Amino acid sequence: MHTLPTLESLRVEGATVLLRSDLNVPLDHGKVADDFRIAASLPTIAALRDRGAKVVVCSHLGRPKGVDDALRLDPVAARLGELGGFPVTKVNSVAGPAAEAAVAAADAGTVVMLENTRFEDGEKKNAPELADALARLADCFVLDAFGTAHRAHATTVGVTERLPSGAGLLLQKEVEALSALLGEPERPYVVILGGAKVSDKLAVMEQLLPRVDQMLVGGGMCFTLLQAQGHYIGASLVEESMVDVVGGLLAGEHGHRILLPVDVVAADKFAEDAVHRVVPVDEIPVGMMGLDIGPASVASFGGVIEDAASVFWNGPMGVFEWEPFRAGTAGVAAALADTDGFTVIGGGDSVAAIRLLGREDQISHVSSGGGAGLELLEGKELPGIKALERWKDA
Repeated sequence: MHTLPTLESLRVEGATVLLRSDLNVPLDHGKVADDFRIAASLPTIAALRDRGAKVVVCSHLGRPKGVDDALRLDPVAARLGELGGFPVTKVNSVAGPAAEAAVAAADAGTVVMLENTRFEDGEKKNAPELADALARLADCFVLDAFGTAHRAHATTVGVTERLPSGAGLLLQKEVEALSALLGEPERPYVVILGGAKVSDKLAVMEQLLPRVDQMLVGGGMCFTLLQAQGHYIGASLVEESMVDVVGGLLAGEHGHRILLPVDVVAADKFAEDAVHRVVPVDEIPVGMMGLDIGPASVASFGGVIEDAASVFWNGPMGVFEWEPFRAGTAGVAAALADTDGFTVIGGGDSVAAIRLLGREDQISHVSSGGGAGLELLEGKELPGIKALERWKDA
């Protein structure tokens, strides 16, 4: 269990606080398309403002290579102000004289947002020069971006080494929820994995399989496992290089814990308007591809989830964005909502699905971090968390 320094451990009254939030949200024609992460950042900002702090928010957005006007944080700043009910001063630089002047001119209790941190080449390199420049903006630092805590960047590690630091409310909540699954979770403990590629989830499969009671696998990744079992999968997605690897998992000591679909929704093309029908996994027609798990699989998975005391879900069961291939994901979401167990959902697609289905309030914890959550459950050390822990006894 990680023990982190908290907001209470920092003297923020009348201070300037640099806050690393995760505001990496999807944009659509210059507008925020999903404000889940923005809303999740508000409790920490409110707590700091209530204590009279001047809050300087920094975040990345997308994967720019240098300055990219399409990925400026102006629409994010506007939405943050709308949701929070307070004005946000947007600065067009990450650090340096212009940012310093804007922060100095701001009043206590106000919010200043810096430009996209990944416009700076030194962010991902954790460059000392950028960390120094950011540290000059504030008296202390708060890390609240769980989604980037697995990266050793200037705004997750570098600043932490230069300013008194603590964890934001969201980061605390994330670490506490996932740590509950790391130690001795209530049993039965069930993990549900989906998404396109098994290669993205192999490490977590290998780490968690000995520790779980059941691992339910759907989504595009299930077809690589089905092929490893000897099933003909038609034109379904498969990672040929992973077939032998997952075959080893299935044949291994804990392979019996993996539960795969027994039927799928097969389509004649990868399109929303594709001709489709439900077929058993060993009867996928030539040229057709599985784009969702079928109703018998939903019932099978649901029965396991119903009896679970702890559940972690990462990855949708099918192409949920298209209504004809949404039932599998919806069925698993309904089962999670109905169970009395402790339920955690992580990963951008899983969170988008649960929000689309309107069930986020029925889940114990909806995580804002995908890769970071998986790495924490794999037992990996997250650089941002490690950097914070040095302050816990300060």
